[in-house]
Amino acid sequence: MSSIVVSELDYAPPGADSLFFDISFGVSPGDHAAIVGANGVGKSTILRILSGDVDADGGDFAVGGTFLTMTQDVGMGRPGDTLRQMLLEVALPEVRAAGLDLLASEQAMADGSDDGMRYAEAITRWGELGGYELESQWSAAAERSVKTPVDDFSTRLVGELSGGERKRLVLDLLLNSGVDVLLLDEPDNYLDIPTREWLEAQILACPSTILMVSHDRSLLERVATKIVVLEGSGCWVHGGSYATYPEAREHRQALLGDALKRWNDEERRLHAHMKVMKARAAQNFKNATKANAAETRWEKFVKAGPPPPPVSDQQIHVKLRGADSARRVLNMSEVGIGDLFFPFSDEVHFGERVGLIGPNGTGKTHLLRALAGELDPDEGSIGLGPRTSVGTFTQINDRPDFLGREAVEIVRERLHDEEGAMRALARYGLAAHARQEFDTLSGGQKARLEVLCLELEGHNVLLLDEPTDNLDIESSEALERALDGFLGTVLAVSHDRTFLRGLDRFILVNDDGEVFSLPDYEVAMAALAAPDQVGTLRLAKPLTS
Repeated sequence: MSSIVVSELDYAPPGADSLFFDISFGVSPGDHAAIVGANGVGKSTILRILSGDVDADGGDFAVGGTFLTMTQDVGMGRPGDTLRQMLLEVALPEVRAAGLDLLASEQAMADGSDDGMRYAEAITRWGELGGYELESQWSAAAERSVKTPVDDFSTRLVGELSGGERKRLVLDLLLNSGVDVLLLDEPDNYLDIPTREWLEAQILACPSTILMVSHDRSLLERVATKIVVLEGSGCWVHGGSYATYPEAREHRQALLGDALKRWNDEERRLHAHMKVMKARAAQNFKNATKANAAETRWEKFVKAGPPPPPVSDQQIHVKLRGADSARRVLNMSEVGIGDLFFPFSDEVHFGERVGLIGPNGTGKTHLLRALAGELDPDEGSIGLGPRTSVGTFTQINDRPDFLGREAVEIVRERLHDEEGAMRALARYGLAAHARQEFDTLSGGQKARLEVLCLELEGHNVLLLDEPTDNLDIESSEALERALDGFLGTVLAVSHDRTFLRGLDRFILVNDDGEVFSLPDYEVAMAALAAPDQVGTLRLAKPLTS
C-alpha cells in the first residue's frame, strides 16, 4: 500500500534538546499532504527520517511501497558533476548503487585499473535493474524540461543548466516515475511562476502518494489535500486544503482553550468539594468515607492531567520604519546588462512597491545588483535620488560579512547594546539561536536575521531578492505586514504569488529580452501566463523599443 504511517516519532539533534516528540499522523494512498510549521521545528528532518537518512530517537514509521526523495538543494551543488550523477541521486536505491558502480567501473577502464571484467559486470547489473529504462525516462524528462537538447547525460555538466532547469528536470522525473510514494522537500524553491504553475498541474495529476514541505501558500492552496501541522513539539492534522487551514487552526485553538478552561473549572470544583467533605468529616466521623471518596476522585482527576493548552503563536515582529526621500528615488536610463535584456528606461518614485518578475535567467537579480551598486550596467545609467539609503536582501542569504560570526554579534554591531540585541533577536524568534554562528543557522533563520539587519540599519529603499523563499509562512506574513507600513520604497524580485499580490506595479523581463511595465497583479499574472502576447495586453507599457 502506498501509504505513510508515523507513530509517536521523536528526535533530538546531537547535543541539543528534543526537536519534536509524539509526532503521529498518516497519509492515505493517493493523498497529497503537506507539512507546515515554523522554521526550525523539524519539517525537513521528518522527511529525512522517513527516507532513512536520519535515525529517529523513538517511535515507529512505515512508508508503503517504493519511494523516492527530493531534498531542498538537489542539483544546486557541484556544478562540475554530470547530469547523470545528479539524476542518479534521485533514483531508487538499488538502481542508484548500480549506476554509481557503473560510473566507477568506467573510470577504472579509463585509467587502466580495470581490464573490462568489472565494467562488464556493472553494465549487466545496470541493465537487469532497469537502468536503460531509467535513461529513457531521463531523456523524456530532459526534452520537456531543458531548453537546449541533452545529447549525453554522461558529459553534460550540471553547471550548464540554470537552477530552475535542474529543479524542473528532477521534478519532472520524480512526478512521472510511477513510484508509490514521493517525499518532496521545498519542491517550489528556485522555480519561476510559470514553472510553479506547471508544478501544481503535475502534482494534481500525479497518482503517487506525496508528502511535501512547502512555504508557497498559493501552491499549498491548490494541491494539498491534507495539512500536517508541526507546533508545540508535536503535531495535529487538518484533513483539508490549506485554503481552509487558517480557519481550522483558529477553531482548534478556541476548542483547546475551552477544554483547558473546563478542566481547570472542574479541578477547582472537585478540590473545593473535597475540602468541604474533609471539614464535615472533622465534625462528624460518619462523613469520613465520603471525604476519602472525594479526595480519591480529585487525585485521579489531577493525575490524568489537563488537556493540551492552545499553542503559543510564533511571535515575529518586523518593524521596518524607513524614512522620507525625494520623490524620484531611482532613475534608470537605457539600462542594459550584457545580453540579458534590451536597454530600457523607467523611474521609481517614493513609496512605490515594484515587483521585478519574469522567467528564471532573464537577469532580474543582475538588475537588482546593478540598482544596489554592486555591478555596473554595460549600457545606460542608474541614478539615485537625494536622501536615499539602499538596503539589500540576497536570495541565498549570501553574506560573507556574516560568516563565522554569532547572530548576537551581528545584531550588536548595529545596536551597540547586548541587551537590545537580545530583545531584537527575540522579536524575530531567534533568541534561542543568539550564540549560533551564521553558517549553522537554517535557511529560514538566516533570512530572518538578514531582514532584522535591514530593519536596524534604517534604509528607506529596500531591494529584496526572493525575500520569502526560505521564510516560514508566519514570517512571510510578518514581513508583508511590515512592508505595508514601511515609510519608503521597495523593489522586489519574487516568484511568491501571495507576496506579489501586495505590490503596486511590476516590471516584467521576458525570455526574449523585452521589458514591460505592468500596472497591477492581475495584468502581471496574465503576462506571465502568455508571455508572447504581453504586448497586446491592455495597460501593458513596453519599456524597450
